[in-house]
Amino acid sequence: MEISTEEIRQPLITKSEKEDHDNINPSSKTEELQEKEQEEEEENSPVKQVALTVPTTDDPTLPVLTFRMWFLGSISCILLSFLNQFFWYRTEPLTISAISAQIAVVPLGRLMAARITNRVFFKGTNWEFTLNPGPFNVKEHVLITIFANSGAGTVYAIHLVTVVKVFYKKNITFLVSLIVVITTQVLGFGWAGIFRQYLVEPAAMWWPANLVQVSLFRALHEKEERPKGGLTRTQFFLIAFTCSFAYYVFPGYIFQMLTSMSWICWIFPSSVLAQQLGSGLYGLGIAAFGFDWSTISSYLGSPLASPWFATANVATGFFFVMYVLTPFCYWFNVYKAKTFPIFSDELFTSSGEEYNISAIIDSNFHLNETAYEEEGQLYLSTFFAMTYGVGFAALTATAVHVALFHGREIWEQSKASFQQKTMDIHTRLMSRYNQVPQWWFVCILVANIALTIFACEYYNDQLQLPWWGVLLACAIAIVFTLPIGIITAITNQTPGLNVITEYIIGYIYPGYPVANMCFKVYGYISMSQAVTFLQDFKLGHYMKIPPRTMFMAQVVGTLIAGVAYLSTAWWLMETITDICEETASNSVWTCPADTVFYDASVIWGLIGPRRIFGDEGVYYAINWFFLGGAIAPILVWLAARAFPNQEWIRLINMPVLIGATGNMPPATAVNYTTWILVGFLSGYVLYRYRPDLWKKYNYVLSGALDSGLAFMGVFLYLCLGLEDISLSWWGNDLDGCPLASCPTAPGVVTEGCPVF
Repeated sequence: MEISTEEIRQPLITKSEKEDHDNINPSSKTEELQEKEQEEEEENSPVKQVALTVPTTDDPTLPVLTFRMWFLGSISCILLSFLNQFFWYRTEPLTISAISAQIAVVPLGRLMAARITNRVFFKGTNWEFTLNPGPFNVKEHVLITIFANSGAGTVYAIHLVTVVKVFYKKNITFLVSLIVVITTQVLGFGWAGIFRQYLVEPAAMWWPANLVQVSLFRALHEKEERPKGGLTRTQFFLIAFTCSFAYYVFPGYIFQMLTSMSWICWIFPSSVLAQQLGSGLYGLGIAAFGFDWSTISSYLGSPLASPWFATANVATGFFFVMYVLTPFCYWFNVYKAKTFPIFSDELFTSSGEEYNISAIIDSNFHLNETAYEEEGQLYLSTFFAMTYGVGFAALTATAVHVALFHGREIWEQSKASFQQKTMDIHTRLMSRYNQVPQWWFVCILVANIALTIFACEYYNDQLQLPWWGVLLACAIAIVFTLPIGIITAITNQTPGLNVITEYIIGYIYPGYPVANMCFKVYGYISMSQAVTFLQDFKLGHYMKIPPRTMFMAQVVGTLIAGVAYLSTAWWLMETITDICEETASNSVWTCPADTVFYDASVIWGLIGPRRIFGDEGVYYAINWFFLGGAIAPILVWLAARAFPNQEWIRLINMPVLIGATGNMPPATAVNYTTWILVGFLSGYVLYRYRPDLWKKYNYVLSGALDSGLAFMGVFLYLCLGLEDISLSWWGNDLDGCPLASCPTAPGVVTEGCPVF
């Protein structure tokens, strides 16, 4: 389909702009103009949030692969990789998002455009280039942000390396670790390439999180006149950023209790029951709130980016698991629940003592069955056991939900891929660029699988996973990438595969904890990475970045980030004494996420699911959650067909609802209660009653809060953390609920707790 440059540059009028124009000058419009506006309105995205946020114009003449892009992109990727891995080991992890780099590079890019020579090298030859092709533009900025996205968050395979080196204290070399990190990160490109046509091109797959960055790009690059008595997006961003930066000194250093204000504990300082109910970090979190943006956004992402129907599903699922299922099981003493804390990710003996894992491992890094019989059955806290059941249910719910509610769309899209497709405005504008050939993705996929099989066979003493395990993990990833990608693209919530991958390999190949972790990272994280790559592709789709250029930036950024993350983690593990030891005095390096990963490797890998969730285990009944998860979407589907006029029924998304607590632990109740409250105020109240303010400021506010917190967090560490300067007073007691973790079974003795 040929599209002229003039057609691409022609701006389209959004619905809101059309209404404004109608109000200003209704009598001057001709019939021809009305028809044109109606046509353009129909051509915009059918998703209202996208139509209000994403520009419908493109300038294909803007330079993209510039020296500025490569330099600032690489620096951003390395710096974010270092900082995120550095803070990830700490008791209160701080995740620095790509938005921080997205903002920081703007003045640097403009400085480089103003100061670097614009001389043309090798002029008149095929090698002609210049370091300064003109003003710093938005497409360069997008690609720099794609680089930064590679360094944002965490690299999942680092958990494996940390657990082997620090928790199990076994040998794994840097080379083997690097192979695992790189292959798990890049493997997802293969799945992403296969499912691009389903998850990027259709307008219905709108990826809500991308709208935050799109809105921020527009605020930083588009010229906007200040409305009378109001603020431009740029002015609003600067004010919100400054406030976020200044405020974080309180929850980040001076008054850390703002992280979780569990006021019920203050009223009942000696009541175990009250503290179990009220603690935001170690209990059910009733009426607990955090006045700290890191508390709100650290595990579930920004609530400002979540559509209200998804927030409502998460709230419903959280309420059911946290305030119905968990208390019921605990107070009826299901699985000896009162012997353990109501909310904990620790592993216990039947008497409530911490399980001695090292005692059941033999010299070959395998389960010592004799020692296990002597040590006894392993037990979990009530909540920890229920979260595994919820994970089972979320898996089957995802498969059934996508088949029922999106099966026809997938089938139609499959047929359309072989025919002429109906395109929305963004797909139409992108059709002028050369697409990434499918064989590029296939080559990456085959090369990664081959390298992974080689590593697992050649270094089997370190990785334990046989070659067939690699192929099985890949099969699981490719089956679930499409359904989970659809859920994420519509709701901004991503159900995980970690539990089912652990379960499968644990049954097939029990007693090998490293094999279990390897299988999980190849089966789960390659799917997760595919979803991340697809989300970045959609960002490029919205911002009209040439697909091949986007692909190049993603591959290079992923490779740089993998090396940077592993190098940082290796350095910390080699230099910090007692890292990840919770018993170490006053240590901030307790590695909460790695602890959960270690516990999972013991449950599913070392001991195996059969001895815990199978016929030889205590928690056999939890397998019924698989059936419950499969039935739940069917009930919603039947209700939607029985009452077709009740649109709210179709908004019930069972994979999101059931999997709402999938981040717990290490996420806690206060992370959810505060996230839900802010999501309600933004996605329902502001969006419904003040859509003009929501359109202009919502996503800009999200970016400002993220970046302000990140910059102050780094500043506090560099100025105070390196010197170990801290404040010791009651306001820095994170939760103020010391009795929330106490068992309540008669006769169980725990230090610092009353005996019932």
